Amino acid sequence: MVVSKRAVARFRRARRTTTRGAEEHMWHVYIIQCADATFYTGITTDIPRRIKEHNAKKGGNYTQTRTPVKLIYQEPQPNHSAALKREAQIKRWTKSKKIALISGNLTELSRLSVSRD
Repeated sequence: MVVSKRAVARFRRARRTTTRGAEEHMWHVYIIQCADATFYTGITTDIPRRIKEHNAKKGGNYTQTRTPVKLIYQEPQPNHSAALKREAQIKRWTKSKKIALISGNLTELSRLSVSRD
């Protein structure tokens, strides 16, 4: 089995034990707006580092051709599992629903959440 250097680095970062404060260990779901006005949703424990990686074209494949990117939303999560679940949920949403989340428009978010079955 071949494991990429990126996967190894990600594993080491996740397993690293440090004396940093609890807030620095918190996971975050983030949404960035790409240069072409599309949104990218991801998770990280260090948002400033991750945005720099995206802008240096070392982030997700999707953003490599869509720089510069701008952070437009972030949401703390208690652990990696919760962050992954929230990321997956947001990725399934329409762009209009994401815009309602970003703008904090709870009425519109609720309206867009109604089942259309």
